[in-house]
Amino acid sequence: MDALRASYANSCSDSESDSDTPRPTNENHQASGPLPPPPLALLSPPNSLGELNYSQTAQSGRVRSFPHVEGNYALHVFIPVIAFNSCWNDFNLCYVECIVIFELNSALIKFSFIVYIPSSPKKELVQYLKKVMSLVPGLHVVDVDIPLNILCKDDNKLEQVALGREFHISLGRTVPIRVHQIDSIVTMLRQKLQFQRRYWIDFNKWEVFVNDDQTRSFLSVEVIAGGLAEITRQIQAVNEVYRLHNLPEFYEDPRPHISLVWALGNISDSLKRAVEEMRRHINVGGSVQKRIFTCKFNGIECKIGNKTYKICKFSED
Repeated sequence: MDALRASYANSCSDSESDSDTPRPTNENHQASGPLPPPPLALLSPPNSLGELNYSQTAQSGRVRSFPHVEGNYALHVFIPVIAFNSCWNDFNLCYVECIVIFELNSALIKFSFIVYIPSSPKKELVQYLKKVMSLVPGLHVVDVDIPLNILCKDDNKLEQVALGREFHISLGRTVPIRVHQIDSIVTMLRQKLQFQRRYWIDFNKWEVFVNDDQTRSFLSVEVIAGGLAEITRQIQAVNEVYRLHNLPEFYEDPRPHISLVWALGNISDSLKRAVEEMRRHINVGGSVQKRIFTCKFNGIECKIGNKTYKICKFSED
């Protein structure tokens, strides 16, 4: 704050010295007091959502998966995915990263795909989410934690905020690790996942999930066919790395998916009823939706802090 005041004062002095207007005297101008605080926008990064800042209230009901322990680090390992609709003539690619997200002295280990939804399916997804919101209140957009009913007032903003961002398919549990484990984990990831083939991933089923603590429910898009076998093998490789570091392994029967919206508590019954109603609506006339969107796997990387590690090479297709 002192630095801001000093900068403010210096800029004023410079501008006054360059002007021909005489300085006001004490007779007609009261002694200046402390400068007012700067606008809050100067103290925080720009927010592209404008007034849509609900993160603090939305997160109030969220529960940490594990307690904060000083010296623990959170490692986020994921596969970024750029998706496209099946009617496109070209395709975009995806890759896997491993990221450590620091929370003061602790962080989070998590393996997942990152998914970018293309523009063509977004229009249909916007209408789907608006219909679900009308059936199930209290939904929030994943990660940004903005109430869905606010975004549904503007289709463009709903598409931008809810769908125009990164998504992920988890490949491992979220667990704490120690700093001395990071190098070992990266090395073993390279050993286990070094050679991979490109493959297609189809997101073709709406599904409802509830976290282990029963504190949040999620509306998600699941992979049930194309890419499932390959993702399962990658999860098994990650499990081996976890096991060698005495970390809890992933679910025995993994169900790869991306989550779009969430709600507090276990409201899976309400969400499943909404999904079933939407399924009947989509299938009216005998048409069956084979897939929602598609992406192609294209590599593995591991990012820790600001450093990115190449994890895999591609064998010939």
